[in-house]
Amino acid sequence: MVDLWALLRPDSMTVLRDKNARTSLERYFGVMQNQKIAKFVIAKKLAANFGNKDSTAKLWKKHCQLSKEFPLIEKKIDSCLTNIEELESPKKSFLDLKIAILNRILASCHLCSRRCRVNRRKNELGYCKCDTQIKVSTIFEHLGEEPELVPSGTIFTLGCTMRCCHCQNWTISQWMEPGAIYSPKQLAKAIENLRNHGCRNANLVGGEPTPWLTQWLETFKHVNTNVPIVWNSNSYYSKETAALLAGFADVYLLDFKYGNNECAKRISKAPDYWTACTRNHRYGKKYGELIIRVLVLPNHLDCCVKPIFKWIKNNLGPTTRVNVMFQYRPEWNAHEVLELRRRLNQAERKEAIELAKKAGLQNFIT
Repeated sequence: MVDLWALLRPDSMTVLRDKNARTSLERYFGVMQNQKIAKFVIAKKLAANFGNKDSTAKLWKKHCQLSKEFPLIEKKIDSCLTNIEELESPKKSFLDLKIAILNRILASCHLCSRRCRVNRRKNELGYCKCDTQIKVSTIFEHLGEEPELVPSGTIFTLGCTMRCCHCQNWTISQWMEPGAIYSPKQLAKAIENLRNHGCRNANLVGGEPTPWLTQWLETFKHVNTNVPIVWNSNSYYSKETAALLAGFADVYLLDFKYGNNECAKRISKAPDYWTACTRNHRYGKKYGELIIRVLVLPNHLDCCVKPIFKWIKNNLGPTTRVNVMFQYRPEWNAHEVLELRRRLNQAERKEAIELAKKAGLQNFIT
């Protein structure tokens, strides 16, 4: 029997034979088809010798050391030189070390680029308004993502680190919904159910997943199914978060929203977005596999789309997987920005495609 999602999204089947997609996302396809092991599973097998009374500096030093060891072990497991089933589960793992560091960070939160420094462990709320109990909007099999991700096991959490005036998920990002509190074990069970029902991945999205990184790692301590993790983010997270994602996220599904800081600040209240975004895309390329989303905004081809495409080609390579998105529609407070009061026109769509071609991008979809 043919699955319904295969009928609704036939491109989710043809992408399995897409040479460009398979080349840029080779390891993801392997984990998705259970031929390779997800990074979080490997992280749980990598021993980490640390104590709860160790200084934060000492924990970071150990994390740096294990971050260098992790790719070597991953390579051995990928090439079948090491059987992960034969590895003992250590008392404390690389994943445990990440959680220990994250619990320190929550006392003076700097998970995102705003670095609010609030003590979330004492229920202080920063810009994102997230505390320590993860709030979930919806969990479902998503058929609207990139073809290689469909069906995607998406978990939408509340809260966000940016204020995009045109946010299409504004009821989620701006806490217009109450959300449901999930324990790590409950969330782990939901993820396993999604995977067992045919989802290709666990897609961590929102809002924005960054404020809930601690809770996400605690959740995957309890996940016993091999499933690739998709980190679906606005890219506005700190260098510490970027480091902690290494050895956890399999695919970095990252927005590249703006080609300069001025547009980012004016439209999304995100100062210094370019610095954070470009750094985190480089981290994603180094420590996992990338799918980049570029939402084309009206009248932002020259100031944003063009420099974004150029940067991607020059810094990440022409075969980087890029989704050039034409789904923009005026939402939430988009009326406050003059050029955002309308949808894209046909000429802008055509020009965006031409800009991608002129930049030399060889693996983009629309």
